[in-house]
Formats: sequence, structure tokens, C-alpha cells
Amino acid sequence: MSLLHGAPMLAQNPITRLRSTTNDAELNAMRAAAWHRHGVASIAVDDITDPWLRQAITNEANRRWGRRNGGNNHGR
Repeated sequence: MSLLHGAPMLAQNPITRLRSTTNDAELNAMRAAAWHRHGVASIAVDDITDPWLRQAITNEANRRWGRRNGGNNHGR
């Protein structure tokens, strides 16, 4: 349905139709599959308890993709 008479219809994003809520168990299963199949580890930085390791991973992510817009700065 268009908002104005004669205006073109807004396109629907097909990905939004496929999106569903993912619970923690499903998300963890996807992370495990990514690790086993592709060697990609997906770990939330806030879940890393060792401060040195957490900072090293944060530094590498910042170097590769830039600083995050939100989230905890862990004392900064």
C-alpha cells in the first residue's frame, strides 16, 4: 500500500521477512558451527573474564573495524 495516491509502493526487504527471534541456545549453536566449519570464533567481549585477553581482542577488533559506537569501555 502506498502512502500517497499514485506514489510507488515501498519495496519490502526480503531479509526482514526471514528474520526470526533467536534464543541463546540457538545463537550458541550457530557460534559453535561457525567455529567448527570455518574456524571463526564469535565471543562477546564482555564474556571474556581475563582483562589482558579482553583488551588484546578489543584492540585487534578496533584496528580491523574501528571503535564500537556503544558498549562498555572497561574503565576508559
